[in-house]
Amino acid sequence: MSGSKVEIVEVSPRDGIQNEPVLLSTADKLALIAAAKAAGIGRLEVASFVNPKRVPQMADADAIFAALASDHAARHIGLVLNARGFERAVDVGCREINYVVVASETFNQRNQGVSMAETMAQWHAIAAPAKAAGIRNTVTIGASFGCPFEGEVPLATVLGVVEALLADAPDEIAFADTIGCGVPGQVRALLAGARALAPGLSLRCHFHDTRNTGIANALAAVESGVDALDASIGGFGGCPFAPAATGNIATEDLVYMLDRMGVSTGVAIEPVMEAARWLSGLLGKPVPSALTRAGNFPHAQRASQAA
Repeated sequence: MSGSKVEIVEVSPRDGIQNEPVLLSTADKLALIAAAKAAGIGRLEVASFVNPKRVPQMADADAIFAALASDHAARHIGLVLNARGFERAVDVGCREINYVVVASETFNQRNQGVSMAETMAQWHAIAAPAKAAGIRNTVTIGASFGCPFEGEVPLATVLGVVEALLADAPDEIAFADTIGCGVPGQVRALLAGARALAPGLSLRCHFHDTRNTGIANALAAVESGVDALDASIGGFGGCPFAPAATGNIATEDLVYMLDRMGVSTGVAIEPVMEAARWLSGLLGKPVPSALTRAGNFPHAQRASQAA
């Protein structure tokens, strides 16, 4: 494991705040994005092109991308749920999209307002135009490890979605534990199945920590050779359409574990913890992250004194 590398995709500007009742200003969101970049994160999901009446926190997606247009050093991802969202992303110059299809019919209806078949049809419709425009694309399969409405989601169901997606050659497929119900055995089995279907495809995982299994699932994903992991500064997050869903795994908790395992991320922990405390103040709630509560280890000052 030592010497390996995993890409961290920062999702706090989108998933981290989308369910929060305190609406952040565009300036505050841009400050959060800047703080993540300063910590060494080069790929960020910064907004979603969704109906602002359903997700008010994302009403300024166009303004966010306009403000980031001149920054070509980092990759800024826009989440889209349908063809209309894709059109908006193209109009504001978004160069990387994350399209979502949910692995259960009921949750897809709740999250996107249409059937799985319609969501897949819209993916087929936008895949070719995205490639023609040079827009990198990820397809995230939501509820890959379980659904709040239908319960268990069989492995074969998720792999069936993977097979259907591969017809349009996505650049990356991500598996989301949207409600934080998955366990490491599921992660290993799903990634192994996906690798068998698409040996050279980039794979990414998105874990929520609702049932305290997020970090364990991240470790299983790393051991299974995942290419990228989503994380949120402070561990904030949640889905407006998933009952009782809590935050993503915390960026600082994930980087702490990987650093001590010798897995390279290129992310500095202390600036992330500082950003988490700042975001906590804006949202008016405690930081969920264990590391930000307990502190880094070993403490730099104590370590130098001991030496």
